[in-house]
Amino acid sequence: MKLVMAIIKPSRLDAVLDAASEAGVSGLTVTEVRGYGRQKGKTEVYRGAEYEVKLLPKVKIEAVVNDDAVERLVELISTAANTSKIGDGKVFVLDVESALRIRTGEKDAAAVEG
Repeated sequence: MKLVMAIIKPSRLDAVLDAASEAGVSGLTVTEVRGYGRQKGKTEVYRGAEYEVKLLPKVKIEAVVNDDAVERLVELISTAANTSKIGDGKVFVLDVESALRIRTGEKDAAAVEG
């Protein structure tokens, strides 16, 4: 099993959720986060005063999937999140040692499937 974690622009969330559904992901977690990478924030003007926003709003999506679904999910997320502009985000894939569904006691693959 793998944990697929994507950090994307909030405006691309609906498209990425549709892509995850198309990839057969049965559950995921979405968190509103703030951060920066190469984008390094941006300058805005509020009531005539200019100020710098260093941490930009992003969305973090996490899904645990079987190994055979990882490549398709990563491809669909990267396509759906792509605007060809700086700040589109990143996708990370990490190993998951084990999983447990608390309600039923199911473990590993059975815990993350439908």
